[in-house]
Amino acid sequence: MHNKISYLLGTVRCMHRCSSVLAPKSSATTREHVLWICRYREPLENVNFRRLLLNTFPPLHGPPLRFLSQKTDVFSTGVKIEPEKSAEALISEETPQSSLELEKLDDSGSSKEKHIADHSAVFYSNLQKCTCPSDALDLSESAVTIKHFTNCLTMVWRLFKKLSEEQQRYEKQLIFEHPAFAKLCQQLLRDARRMTRGDLVFSLHAVVNLGVPQNTLLVQTLVRVCQEKLNQLDNRCISVLATTLAGMDKDKNVSALQAGLQLLVEQRIPSIRDIFILQNLMKCIGRDAPTFLKKKLEMAVLKEIDHLTFPNALRMFLALVAMNYCSIPILNACSKKIQETIHDIPFRQIILILEACCSLQYRNVKLFSALADYINSTACLSDKRQIMLFLSACETLVFQPSELMGIFAEKVTEDPEFLNLKNLMIVLRVYSRLNYVPSDQKHLFFETLHSCLNKYLPQISNTELLKAVYSFCILGYLPHHALDTLMATNSHISLHPFSDDLHKEQKEMMLRCVKVCMELDSPSFTKSAFVLTENSSSLVSLNLRKAREALIELLGDENMFQQNVQLPYNYHIDFEIQMDSDRKKVLPIPATDDHTDSSVQRLALLFVPPSAFCLGSTHPLGKLAMKKRHLNKLGYHVILVLNKNFQEMKNEDAVEFLKGKIYSENPFPLSEVTVQDNN
Repeated sequence: MHNKISYLLGTVRCMHRCSSVLAPKSSATTREHVLWICRYREPLENVNFRRLLLNTFPPLHGPPLRFLSQKTDVFSTGVKIEPEKSAEALISEETPQSSLELEKLDDSGSSKEKHIADHSAVFYSNLQKCTCPSDALDLSESAVTIKHFTNCLTMVWRLFKKLSEEQQRYEKQLIFEHPAFAKLCQQLLRDARRMTRGDLVFSLHAVVNLGVPQNTLLVQTLVRVCQEKLNQLDNRCISVLATTLAGMDKDKNVSALQAGLQLLVEQRIPSIRDIFILQNLMKCIGRDAPTFLKKKLEMAVLKEIDHLTFPNALRMFLALVAMNYCSIPILNACSKKIQETIHDIPFRQIILILEACCSLQYRNVKLFSALADYINSTACLSDKRQIMLFLSACETLVFQPSELMGIFAEKVTEDPEFLNLKNLMIVLRVYSRLNYVPSDQKHLFFETLHSCLNKYLPQISNTELLKAVYSFCILGYLPHHALDTLMATNSHISLHPFSDDLHKEQKEMMLRCVKVCMELDSPSFTKSAFVLTENSSSLVSLNLRKAREALIELLGDENMFQQNVQLPYNYHIDFEIQMDSDRKKVLPIPATDDHTDSSVQRLALLFVPPSAFCLGSTHPLGKLAMKKRHLNKLGYHVILVLNKNFQEMKNEDAVEFLKGKIYSENPFPLSEVTVQDNN
């Protein structure tokens, strides 16, 4: 009994201290002490208030933090939940119901209640007329009910988020310095446990998004009350809470609330029929959620996929990225919806879609082609930097929008002034990796880029210079001035090759490639002056055994070809075949090979993976195209075979395929082999 009385007295004293601290003072003092963020000062004058404001509550005899509510069971099913409401608008645009129906009075009420009802009608009418956050804060001075205060706060957030980024910085300072904002926060702190579930979650959503620090007593109180009322939240409130928590830093209270929310979501998923709510839950559970929970959300979305709208399709990409879960059926449905209404997509959303596809490793050639066609149709009106950003996003997906790249190359040659060093590096990277050179103005395009690079030589770093020269070399163009500068600045590399560099191996590879291109792509290089030395091995990798068996069956003897041939310049050939000058007969491999014999044609068979080609095509990427070009310089006719599709052929089909390639007069096309996407 003595302990209980002591505990009660301690509680009363604590409440008295809190009351005295939160008692109205001057507006400037109140703002500074309640929010602890005005002018970013730390109120050191009042130690008790500083302690009250932090996320740790004044301790009595119990623990300072409560993780899950001790009053309600997360797994409890006895709590009556109201039917879920529609959520067609964006989550940040939704506000709790503020109509008179939420405060409907009994016809037999007192005159005081009738006065409040009349006041509420005028209040809500004036609230809808507010045009800036300060208007809503001014109106909060006349608020008399909890509903009035919470609606003022959510209106402040709604008006704030419609402003531009620059306007928000200015308006945020006005909000925090407004005398009514501190009083509004005081009222929310007092009435947190008396709020309806909708007011509670929307108030937390508004406070967090307005930038009130997470370690303040106001935010921590709202989080803890959400813990206590977690089982009372309907699906719409869960969606709002999930969105809010996704933007908060992890602390003990937030982590505990997220854990409880995840358990509740698992129970509620079968009853949720709103794709918008499901999207928010997907964002909330995050990439660390168990796979079975992600699968449940996927199945719930697929049940409602027929009701997918265009805005939901855009947001679904981002939701899957947040969950780090690549659902091909959902992504295909979203892609189809986007293609149907592609002309309504803002440019920024297009970039986000491509970035999401890259993150999820989702490849859909039809979607990418439709987006490229749309950008191409507006190219005359689009900013050159926007086209460049789109091409850069395509490069990460190894997708080549050839028509758009041709149009952009024309824009570059016509107006190269927009190419600062950063933009120049992007253009060189994109065009070299995707192996695109405009056929009608190849020389002019190269000269324009080379001239831009020369302009930045005095200020460019060695690493950037190496990357730029490497990109030129991949395309088969030697920028002589930049090459001379590179060789001069890196003359010490042979002694100390990129020591203490995190990307040492990559830079050394690029430098070797540049040196090979300087020799083989030089106009002075002649095959007759080149003495070829080669090594071959009888060892064949597992993924080439089928090709070896098909060649033996086709040619009759393994002495009719060489396998695993290693050439100078670090080039490798899977199989080499020698034929007569008419390409009618395969010749046996002699013991001593004369590479200067012009009557012998050499075929180089390269079995390459799909990743060596541009997505959805048989157009080789830059490095493979360079290897093919250099093998041609060394006297080889190159035959490219997509190994993945070759391995899927039947043995007799594989033999016929190689026969058509070897005895064909033009072995270069690869039309028989196509690359499939996720569809």
